[in-house]
Amino acid sequence: METAIRGRLTLSPNTVFNPKPGEKQSLCKGPCTNRGILMAILTTGPGKGAGILEKPVIERTTPGRESEFDLRKSRKIAPPYRVILHNDNYNKREYVVQVLMKVIPGMTLDNAVNIMQEAHYSGLAVVIICAQADAEEHCMQLRGNGLLSSIEPASGGC
Repeated sequence: METAIRGRLTLSPNTVFNPKPGEKQSLCKGPCTNRGILMAILTTGPGKGAGILEKPVIERTTPGRESEFDLRKSRKIAPPYRVILHNDNYNKREYVVQVLMKVIPGMTLDNAVNIMQEAHYSGLAVVIICAQADAEEHCMQLRGNGLLSSIEPASGGC
């Protein structure tokens, strides 16, 4: 009375699923490493009734490798931090520009001059907004070259 599938079930033009009563049948043969979801069909004794699908078992697409969803979950985006340059009365402007270009990757001469001018006239300037670990590293390098700098969380993002 609880026969889930009776007879043949065509899966594709070249594949036919022919279950025997009382057996669990898998829709793939072998380890099924290329399938994302594996579903098993349960057939029980003779009789009438609808087929019962078991809860799908989710398998990884490649053994030992996480899916994109798992990688996205584990790669939480670090909140951005500002590296701030403070004005001082000890270093010459040219030296500040040279240090900024040496320490900050991709810093152009024009950007370094603008940052130095802003720090000189307003007392501080944002040098770069980046991840906390990078911000700490840049701050320590600026301090190591004799400049006053600090970091703070960047509100509103990059």
